[in-house]
Amino acid sequence: VRLVGSEMCIRDSLTKDGCLGLPEQAPFDRIMVTAAAEDPPSYLVKQLKIGGKMVIPVGQSDSIQKLIKVVRQEEEVIYEELFPVRFVPLIEGLSPK
Repeated sequence: VRLVGSEMCIRDSLTKDGCLGLPEQAPFDRIMVTAAAEDPPSYLVKQLKIGGKMVIPVGQSDSIQKLIKVVRQEEEVIYEELFPVRFVPLIEGLSPK
């Protein structure tokens, strides 16, 4: 799938517990999370390559959240607040079919 007006190309689509990431396919250049966590999950940060980036909404689901850009570097992780957003909460487990 190629998104119109974007250089982004989606190569794989899986149905899994997004809270766990995909450690068997890590490390990743980029991770995009589309549900809000209270804090950026360290297990997802660890799945980034050095220099990798993650975009994730953070905050309580009943209030305004912030979209955060996370950059994993060799010695540290850099967090940058981008702008206010509202997303559904990131919930562990798979929903019953």
